[in-house]
Amino acid sequence: MPSKIVVVVGPNASGKSEFAVRLAKKINGEIISADSRQIYKGLDIGSGKITKKEMRGVPHHCLSVADPKKVFTALDFKKCAEKVITEIYHSGKTPIIAGGTGFYIDAALGRIKLGGVPPNLKLRKKLANKSPAELLKMLKKLDPARAKTIEQKNPRRLIRAIEILKAKNVFRENLAQRDGASRAIRQQANMRVFEKNHASPKIIWIGIKRPPEELKKRIRARLLKRLSGIIREVKKLHTAPPAGGGLSWMRLYDLGLEYRYASLYLRGQLSKNEMVQKILTESWHYAKRQMTWFKKNKEIRWISNPKSLPISL
Repeated sequence: MPSKIVVVVGPNASGKSEFAVRLAKKINGEIISADSRQIYKGLDIGSGKITKKEMRGVPHHCLSVADPKKVFTALDFKKCAEKVITEIYHSGKTPIIAGGTGFYIDAALGRIKLGGVPPNLKLRKKLANKSPAELLKMLKKLDPARAKTIEQKNPRRLIRAIEILKAKNVFRENLAQRDGASRAIRQQANMRVFEKNHASPKIIWIGIKRPPEELKKRIRARLLKRLSGIIREVKKLHTAPPAGGGLSWMRLYDLGLEYRYASLYLRGQLSKNEMVQKILTESWHYAKRQMTWFKKNKEIRWISNPKSLPISL
C-alpha cells in the first residue's frame, strides 16, 4: 500500500478540482475523482467534470468509466479506487482522491464497510410506489445519520440505502441467534485489532471551505455559465443511439440535480426559470448535505483559501 494518500474534499463549486490539480503538480501526484455523477460517460457539463485543459497534464482516474444506463455503486467505486491507488503507488507517485461524494471516499478508504449487499428484488418492488418523502421517513428510522446526508429526493438512492441497512440488520440478527451475542462482539473486536495492527497508508485530509454566501454565488455563476450546455447535453443523452445516449427520462431524473430538472424542462414540466431555481435550490441543499457528511471527520484540515497550497504534507 502507498505510504501516503491525500484526500481533497468539500462541497460542490468550492474549487476542489483546481486545487487538486495544483497540489498534484507540486507533490507529483495523480488524481482519483470521487464524484457519483462524473463517474459516468457523457455526463460532462451537468456534472461539472474537469476538462482536459483544466487537468493541465495531470492524470485523472475513475472518471468517465461507467455506462450511464447502469447504476454505479459505492462498491464499484471502491474497486476502481483501490486498483488505481496501487497503480499510482507503484509508479512512484502520490494518490490524491478529490471529490464531493463523501460516501464514495469513505467506502474506498475502508471507513465504511459495504459488504457487497446484493439487490433485494422483492423489497424493491414493495418500495417502488412509495414517494421520496415516505422512503426518507423509513430511512430515518433505520439510520438517522445516513438520512441527513443522502440525496433526499432520489428514490433510487433511498431504496438502495434501505436495502443495505435492512440486509445488515438481518445479518446481525442471524449472527446473534446462531452464535450468541458475545461471540459476535468478540468477532468485531478481533477485526478491529486486525485492522489496527496491519500496515495502512497515512491519509492526509484537506477540506475546501467557503463562506455560505460566497459558495451560493459560485454555485449560481457556475450554473448560469453552463446552462445552455447542460440543456444540450441532456437532450443528447436522451436522444436514441447512435446520435445520442438513449437514456430514458426516468434515468435522467434519477441522476439528480442538473439532469433531473433539465429533463423536466425538456419535457415541458418546468419553465426555464423554474428549472434554474430548482437546480440552484437543490445544489445548495446538496452542498449542505456534503458539509454535514464531512464535518463528522475530525481529521480534515479545512482551508478557506484554496489558492494557497499547504506548505507541508
